[in-house]
Amino acid sequence: MRPRPPRPHRPSRGGHQSVWLYGHHPVLAALANPDRKVERLLVTKEAAERHAAAFAAAGATQKATVMSRDDLSQRLPAGAVHQGIAVLVAPLEEPALEDLLARCGDNALVLALDQVTDPHNVGAILRSAAAFGVAGVVVTERNAPADTGVLAKAASGALEVVPLLRAVNLARVLDQLKEAGFWLYGLDERGDVSIGDLDLGGRACIVLGAEGEGLRRLTNEKCDRLATIPTKAALAALNVSNAAAVATYEWARRRKGN
Repeated sequence: MRPRPPRPHRPSRGGHQSVWLYGHHPVLAALANPDRKVERLLVTKEAAERHAAAFAAAGATQKATVMSRDDLSQRLPAGAVHQGIAVLVAPLEEPALEDLLARCGDNALVLALDQVTDPHNVGAILRSAAAFGVAGVVVTERNAPADTGVLAKAASGALEVVPLLRAVNLARVLDQLKEAGFWLYGLDERGDVSIGDLDLGGRACIVLGAEGEGLRRLTNEKCDRLATIPTKAALAALNVSNAAAVATYEWARRRKGN
């Protein structure tokens, strides 16, 4: 077997500026991620004692600076719920589509988000993706949140384990997924089939639109089929992160049944 060529250098996700991540799950996941460059680790005395073993396992004990909770709060964005622990990290390297496809076997799920801008929603979607074994998440390069502490906190560690690909041209990436054998299913209230009735076997990509606006016209046209998540009349539609959770669970349930 011929050796693989070296990977080309790719830009970091969200630019080159370092960001603060905070909270138990995001920070510990970042420390455990060998692809993360850790620049600073700030902790309260209580957090340092609680997570001493995790710091040692990640080789981060010497990087920890102990300070009061108030001092830590002043170093972070206003309102950050840090739980006594924060880390300054360099952005992760931007994965390419071929990296994402390399993770996909004959049965795989990818999520594509069409201009979903709320970092809480994108973080929650990453968390569902990690929980149910999704191969990766594609977002638009524009009109999508950066990898900030808010997104990482909502993702609860999933930012470190689920590839997040930023597409300059989402329509082109959807075409490339089709070429790689993926069926594209758009979640849309105008769909003609319930997600429970779809055949989600093989390679599948579930496409979700922005809050309120839904899928853009071109994105809609790229989908092989539009599906709905049936809800009671009192609630016409689910929040996009809730819809993603239902869809990924349905895919995982079906895969387990097979």
